[in-house]
Amino acid sequence: MELKGQFLAPTQFIASDKKSATASAEDYAYCRQIMHNASRRYSFASRFLPTDKRRHVEALYAFLRIGDDRVDVSFEGFETPLSAIEDWEKTYWRAFEHGDSPDPVMRAYLNTAFEFNIPRETMIAYFRAMKEDLTIKRFPIFSDLMHYIEGSAIPVGRAMTYILGVRKPYTLEEAIPHADCLSTAMQLSNFLRDVSYDWSIGRVYLPIEDLTRFNLSENDLAERRLDRRFKELMEFEIERAEQFYAQAYTGINMLATGRWGVMSGLQIYRAILADIRKTNYDVFDKRVDPTRSQKVWLVTKSWLTTL
Repeated sequence: MELKGQFLAPTQFIASDKKSATASAEDYAYCRQIMHNASRRYSFASRFLPTDKRRHVEALYAFLRIGDDRVDVSFEGFETPLSAIEDWEKTYWRAFEHGDSPDPVMRAYLNTAFEFNIPRETMIAYFRAMKEDLTIKRFPIFSDLMHYIEGSAIPVGRAMTYILGVRKPYTLEEAIPHADCLSTAMQLSNFLRDVSYDWSIGRVYLPIEDLTRFNLSENDLAERRLDRRFKELMEFEIERAEQFYAQAYTGINMLATGRWGVMSGLQIYRAILADIRKTNYDVFDKRVDPTRSQKVWLVTKSWLTTL
């Protein structure tokens, strides 16, 4: 797999016209709590990032989590999930326009974006994907799924690359495609782990063309048929995700800081694929998630790898 042409072109690497926002330590602490409550894997891997970068990663995560939750969890206070995510989008653009926000999470992310010159346009695709999530429940071909991932996952990796920095002689333009691959691989891992859950909420992230390739239908998913066809489909999707992990792996060395933490995240999410294989591809009745002892081993392995 070649990186060139796989994704949308990176946002132009331009400095922000503002240098700081009025975020407080309490704002960042609030973001930290959101991340810890929402994601054990992400929170665990973040412990191995540089201390001075963790709060910024937490602000990024919390900002994205709020948008996700307004679409998937609760739109309390709004008429519809669409109006809820549109409100968050308006809050985002107003924050950049005024250099401040009444929302603690937005203040923290704004300050982070100013400090690391994360282009405000980075999140255009994110808001697009969140709104599409409300109506698009199927993906005819893999490129359709990639279009969704370009909004749902790739902005995370790109913002992370700004926060962690790129060391010489590498450039952001060289590092960003590898970050895109890591974001994609992690998202695909989640989709494969959550096939049963996603079906229960009316979503299928397995491309329809792939189901057809292996002579499967949505009825097979509904009936939870763990037969040869489904196993072959899952192995096909795992191999695809592994290709993205392989491309991501080669780019971690480009980062100026946080290589241990990013490698730990890669290894922990990649372990989902290995665990799916170990369960004989049974994602219907078994919740696949690396154990704490597995995570400790993978973090240790990552440390040795990035020495």
